[in-house]
Amino acid sequence: MNPRFFVGSLPIEGDLILAPMRGYSDLPYRSICRTMGSAMSYAPFIGATEILTKDHEACLALGYLPEERPVVFQIYDDNEERLLAAARQIQRYNPDVIDINMGCSIRGISGRGAGAGLLRDVDKVGKIIKRLTSRLNVPISAKIRLGWTLQSKNYRDIARMIEDQGGAFIAVHARTRDQGYQGDADWDAIAEIKATVRFPVIGNGDVKCVEDIDQISTYTGCDAIMIGRAAIGNPWIFERRNRKDVPLEEVASILHLHLDRMIDFYGLNWGMLRFRKHLAAYLKPMKLPKCTRDALLTCSNRSHLNALLQNIGLKTPEGITAS
Repeated sequence: MNPRFFVGSLPIEGDLILAPMRGYSDLPYRSICRTMGSAMSYAPFIGATEILTKDHEACLALGYLPEERPVVFQIYDDNEERLLAAARQIQRYNPDVIDINMGCSIRGISGRGAGAGLLRDVDKVGKIIKRLTSRLNVPISAKIRLGWTLQSKNYRDIARMIEDQGGAFIAVHARTRDQGYQGDADWDAIAEIKATVRFPVIGNGDVKCVEDIDQISTYTGCDAIMIGRAAIGNPWIFERRNRKDVPLEEVASILHLHLDRMIDFYGLNWGMLRFRKHLAAYLKPMKLPKCTRDALLTCSNRSHLNALLQNIGLKTPEGITAS
């Protein structure tokens, strides 16, 4: 396969990438998506303070498998010094890229100036990128939105600043902070950014099915496509297959593999609990009765869950045993 783009000398072979999503893009699911075609492995975003205080969840988020490479660690904060200190710490884990989150719209993060809050100050963005690229030995990238509000879009200035200060590439969620996940993604803006900068641009927003992949690629000219919500419970999208076209036996195989990896990574109790939101996504297309769905999503015993899944056609594959 010919590389889609390069991060320095590192080839990125593939045009689809699982988005970083806290609670979803952890090692168990990320590694499955990587096997199925996701070209890079973004760990869930981590606060700089969490890293510096060695928070347990932050340490878990930094775990990855060798076969997941290229691996991207994404961090957020509003303070240049904390970002640098945190980046220096996680650099020891040998990621291929460190990404600065400039797209999170959650009020508790963006409201204090981190995440999408950084987009209000182009010069501050430049200082952060310059500081990190000049002090670290790993490429620095950023994931951005189009601006703080619909009335204050500044994505071209932000993209140019990141490139001018040594950023390796950007991923663009084609909405503003105040849109959250509402309204249509502005693919025209991604195309404008691609025409403005020379470094790679990853497009993100409103890719809901396989057909959307080719549409956003052709429309924007972006180097790769990042997929978030549409990939939850649907790793087959990285094989360019819509969920409705996947046989039930394949759904069962991936579902049970995913559960096994969750239990291996988090332990039985936490693994079962954290798997519930993934299970809900796997089950959603099946249109199950509420009582059946509720029984599945509240089950805390692996053997009992296997039996419930078998009742709806999601039989445990051979070679997988109940924990």
